[in-house]
Amino acid sequence: MFGYVRYDLPYLFVKDMNLYRAVYCGLCKGIGRSCGQRARLALTYDVAFLSAILHNIAGIDIKIERQKCFEHTIRKRPIAVADAMTEELGALNTVLAYCKLTDDIVDSGRGRVKRAFFKKGYKRAKKRYPTLVAILDGYMREQAAAETETASPDSAAEPSAQMMKAISDHFLREKATKATGELFWHLGKWVYLIDALDDYDQDIKKKNFNPFALSYGAENREKLMELHGDEIRFLFDSLFYGLREQLARIEFPFNRDLTDNILLRGIPNETRRVLAGEPKRKEIKITEQRNGS
Repeated sequence: MFGYVRYDLPYLFVKDMNLYRAVYCGLCKGIGRSCGQRARLALTYDVAFLSAILHNIAGIDIKIERQKCFEHTIRKRPIAVADAMTEELGALNTVLAYCKLTDDIVDSGRGRVKRAFFKKGYKRAKKRYPTLVAILDGYMREQAAAETETASPDSAAEPSAQMMKAISDHFLREKATKATGELFWHLGKWVYLIDALDDYDQDIKKKNFNPFALSYGAENREKLMELHGDEIRFLFDSLFYGLREQLARIEFPFNRDLTDNILLRGIPNETRRVLAGEPKRKEIKITEQRNGS
């Protein structure tokens, strides 16, 4: 879940940009508390989104205070207070980063030094949040197994979809519902498949596993979309339908504009980019003001 869950900036209200910025910075501090300072370097926008939506569904008000941080040492800025959920989400961010680097080592044989940089944070997460890490480790093993025996993108993505559902259930606890589980299931499947489609040519070149390559066998991404584009678009349209349907069934105690922007505009935009074969857009640094100040 790295780099695909994005907001649609032209339709993002200033208040929601400010909220997202505060949540992002708060998550950074939460990572430092739960997994150490090194682990903060793996901070992602994707887990910041999880923090925003999970706090909202759980009915946990995000408290924002003006604070300093290691990157902004002179002027204080609005930062979400790192509560218990934020700190555990920081551990989630760290474990996902460590697992991603482990996958990179398996695929290319490279990245051991970089992974070692986050090993201490991973161990701290495992010690402090054994249930969460057990959930992740279990589904990661299932994902690895699925990639050795599956024959379709849909079945290959199932462990990642189930993992995202299990993560949401874990954090929401008694606030978890069938609708929240289905929402995060669709989100997890979308992340896995959009990443696979985006990496198609690279995976073909390096002879890495790719569910679309295994199913369709096209020599490159351009040929894949030419021959099977309609089927692939239908797959993503089905996921969008599920996201929209479940999102409408979820009660949000607080303002939902940020969540709606990301799920209903940002994710479709990112899908259109990948389907068109366009390069990943550079994300505007969320800790900066829109005017660059």
